[in-house]
Amino acid sequence: MYGHRGAMLGSGGVSDGYEIGSKRPRMMESNPYLAVSSGSSGYRPYAYGSRYQPSAFPVVRLRGLPFNCSDIDIFKFFAGLDIVDVFLVNKDGRFAGEGFVVFSGPMQAELALQRDRQNMGRRYVEVFRCKRQEYYHAIAAEVNEGAYGSIDYHGTSPPPRRKRSPDKNNMEYTEILKLRGLPYSVKKSEIVKFFGDFNIPDDKIQIALRSDGKATGEAYVEFASAEEAKKAMCKDKMLIGSRYVELYPSTPDEARRAASRSRK
Repeated sequence: MYGHRGAMLGSGGVSDGYEIGSKRPRMMESNPYLAVSSGSSGYRPYAYGSRYQPSAFPVVRLRGLPFNCSDIDIFKFFAGLDIVDVFLVNKDGRFAGEGFVVFSGPMQAELALQRDRQNMGRRYVEVFRCKRQEYYHAIAAEVNEGAYGSIDYHGTSPPPRRKRSPDKNNMEYTEILKLRGLPYSVKKSEIVKFFGDFNIPDDKIQIALRSDGKATGEAYVEFASAEEAKKAMCKDKMLIGSRYVELYPSTPDEARRAASRSRK
């Protein structure tokens, strides 16, 4: 089980039928709050007249999540809000029932706080303010494969995430690779460029969509052969935009099922 158990999600709320696997971690390059200056101190409320204004970095922390919680559950819990990232916390290899959610702006984070103590399944979930640095600490802990909070990270932008993954060299390959962690605005031309000399034609790329037509951050790419697909794994965890893209062996059947979900 991985620290973020599914990872970064795109904006635009949620609709039923959204399905997503565990993804590689990434920042949404279009969100200015994920590239804050070193002078920012994270959660720092300020006043405008007599009304409270939200912190500069739009992140909230969740506690009391069901232990079978997934990213789609978070999306449904915050239905209607614009989510940029979901990070579910692991402790000692187990999901800790805690998480962080980054929104597209401060007002979205303020609205998220109104969901405090609402139910997810049979459990009520606490939603409360946290500092930007707490969110970065959680990511840094995963990068170092340690327990949450076991290191002291002082960076002003999130470290690249890593996770324990199966030995992909020993997995069975077909001509299909699955991509996870793509920018939600990704175009086929960007995937073609990502694979460079492999010369993937557009019609061999399938970008997975939710039932409402929005991207899931996943895609399937068909190569000329299983051998070519395995060679293309050299691109695993490289960047498209500011996101680390993970590659996994897949199958034509899995790609067809994803295409079927996209058409619903």
